[in-house]
Amino acid sequence: MRHQSKPASARFSIGERRTFLKTAVLGGVGLAAGATLPSGRLSAAAAKAPRDSETLVATLYKSLSEEQRKAMTFPFDHPLRSKVDNNWAITPHKINRFYTPDQQAMIREIFEGVHNPDYVDKVMEHMKEDGGSLGNYSIAIFGRPATGKFEFVLTGRHCTMRCDGDSVEGAAFGGPIFYGHAARDFYEAPDHPGNVYWFQAKSANRVFQALDAKQRQMALLTDPRKEQQTRTVRLEEELAGLPVSEMSRDQVELVEEVLADLLLPFRRPDAEEAMRYIKKEGKLDGLSLSFYRSGDVGNDGIWDNWQLQGRNMVWYFRGSPHVHVWVNIRA
Repeated sequence: MRHQSKPASARFSIGERRTFLKTAVLGGVGLAAGATLPSGRLSAAAAKAPRDSETLVATLYKSLSEEQRKAMTFPFDHPLRSKVDNNWAITPHKINRFYTPDQQAMIREIFEGVHNPDYVDKVMEHMKEDGGSLGNYSIAIFGRPATGKFEFVLTGRHCTMRCDGDSVEGAAFGGPIFYGHAARDFYEAPDHPGNVYWFQAKSANRVFQALDAKQRQMALLTDPRKEQQTRTVRLEEELAGLPVSEMSRDQVELVEEVLADLLLPFRRPDAEEAMRYIKKEGKLDGLSLSFYRSGDVGNDGIWDNWQLQGRNMVWYFRGSPHVHVWVNIRA
C-alpha cells in the first residue's frame, strides 16, 4: 500500500484544509487570514478575490479584429459553448499564432485570474507540461462581454476552462469543466510523481481508509463512468456508492477536506458558488462517494479512480493512466 503522506505539491495540512473549507467555502465568509496555501501565506490577491478576468474578457473582445471575431466569437446560445472534453480545440486557432502579443497577455491573465492565486503556478506548470505552453491552446467568446451575457472558454489538452461573469445561471464555473495532468509520462507510476492534482486522490483515499468493512463494501465498485466527451458529466438520479448521510461525523469531516482540496485550485467566488450548490441545507447528505477497482495503478489498493456525486453534481476523478477530472455542478 502506498504511503499517504502530506502531498508535497499542495503543502496544505489536514488542519489547514479544514480551516480553509469552513471559513472560506462552507461558511462563505472569505479565506481565513492565517490560512497557509501552496505558495505560503495567503496572498492579497486571494483575499480580495477579484473579478478582473471578466473585465479583461470585455477588453479582449473590444481589441479583436474583424477576422478574429469571425473566427472565434459565437452567439451566447451556440451549442459549442456547453461542450467539454479532455483534449480538444474549440477553434482551430492557437493563442500564440492568431492573437497579438497584447491579446496573448490578456488571455494568460484571464486564465490565471480564474484560479486561486496561491495555486496558479501549479496550474501553469501542468499546462506547460501537457500542452507545451498556454499559447498552444485555443479560445472562443460567446455573446458580447460588457453588453449582455457572455462566456470565455479556453480549451486544449487537459483543460476546458470557463469565465462567464455569472452569465450562465445556476451553473458553477459557468458550466462543465475539465482539468488534468500527465506528469512525466502518459502512464504514470502508482504514486503519480509530479502530478499537481494527485493530492486530491490522496485526500479521497483517506476517507476510504476511515470506513468500516460494511461502508467499504458499499463504496467500492467495479467500473467507473465512461469518458464520452460532454456525456461524461451527465447528472443522474440514482446515486452509486456510499451515501455521505451514512457516514459518521468524523468521516463527514474527511469528506469536507476532500472538497477543500478539490476547490483549492480555483478562485474564491467560484469555489463558494460551487459549495452553495453542493450543500443542501448546510449539509453534505445529498452526496455519495464511490471508488473503483478498475484502473488501480500498481494494484496497491490506493484507488486511482473515484467520484463524488449528487443529483445536481458530479466530480469524477480518473487517475489511470494519468489524471483526468470531470466536473459539473448545477444549482
